[in-house]
Amino acid sequence: MRRLPEAKGELPLSALAEEIDTATDEGEPVRALVVVAANPVLSAPDGDRLDKALDSLDFMVSVDPYLNETSRHADVVLPPPPPSQSPHHDFAFNTLAVRNQVRYSRPAVPLEPGRMAETEILARLVLAATGMHGADPAAVDAMVVDQTLGKAVQEPHSPVHGRDPGDLAAQLTGESGPERRLDLMLRLGPYGDGFGVRPGGLTLRRLLDHPHGIDLGPLQPRLPQPLKTVSGKVELLPAPIAGDLPRLREAMRERPASLVLVGRRHLRSNNSWMHNVPALTGGSNRCTLQLHPRDAARLGIADGEPVRVKGAGGAVTAPAEVTDAVRPGVVSLPHGWGHDRPGVRLSHAGTDPGVNVNQLLDGSLLDPLSGNAVLNGVPVEVAAVPDELTTLT
Repeated sequence: MRRLPEAKGELPLSALAEEIDTATDEGEPVRALVVVAANPVLSAPDGDRLDKALDSLDFMVSVDPYLNETSRHADVVLPPPPPSQSPHHDFAFNTLAVRNQVRYSRPAVPLEPGRMAETEILARLVLAATGMHGADPAAVDAMVVDQTLGKAVQEPHSPVHGRDPGDLAAQLTGESGPERRLDLMLRLGPYGDGFGVRPGGLTLRRLLDHPHGIDLGPLQPRLPQPLKTVSGKVELLPAPIAGDLPRLREAMRERPASLVLVGRRHLRSNNSWMHNVPALTGGSNRCTLQLHPRDAARLGIADGEPVRVKGAGGAVTAPAEVTDAVRPGVVSLPHGWGHDRPGVRLSHAGTDPGVNVNQLLDGSLLDPLSGNAVLNGVPVEVAAVPDELTTLT
């Protein structure tokens, strides 16, 4: 194995296939896997190798609403409830917001008897992985609350510094463990009530009283509070990056003579999940190879015609989209397509499967600092597909 580096405590996805299908003197390969809301067969380079590796596992669990290119290998598929039956408080996309706002929505439709909420599915998996599969899932929420409050009362700058964690836990509200955890995070956050220290601050109760959300105003500076560097400053040129500059300079001199490939994500699909929703497909949401008119003319490629794209990892055929939205010398294929593998139950996506852009990539080509796969700026060869081959296919 390549002993790739960790980044933020996570191993690069590019190492997954080899961790499964390769045994070394240092240890046995991975034999069991839990996949949560991911489709790495399409999102990782050399999906064919990963596809075979997943098929060799002794046991695999997928938490996914679809039987897709990855979850089709699972021994157990645990589908979470649909959005109408799930609560929602946005964590991910609020990090991209241009204005502070907060909102929480309880499920519009109750769960059927016996059906597990997504939070319970994940809690049960945590318990199973830690050898506590017989425990109550609520124990996971209680553990998180206890640990979070235990750290908060010891933090000198926390609004609850020096207080009793048990007394604070007793003040939490909510109909479930996950709601109590949300109440905890809101109250300890920068806009929270600090468990009474900042009257009028955020709590779960206040969010429930404002179902359309609360506008908290413009973004506020946070530095240096979130910095975790040793120096306590923004390190624009840390030692690992500085040490990599000679390689970067050399790479800039070695510009490929061929076209270079970049990916893209469509607004209405983002990744492979939404390709099975009829209302979100069609229009501009298509799997096409975008290329500049100058390159199209040089290669004799007309808009809409099939083109063959060949990279270090393989080759695919896709319709050409001639556009000046890309620069000369650059071509672009979207991420998340390639729904033509057997055993996939994506009936609508299968009507227009597209091609898997990551199958063009060399899975061994990695960023040396993070170990992540090189996904953009990859040299490729592009050629029109002869009419006779188009007829045969």
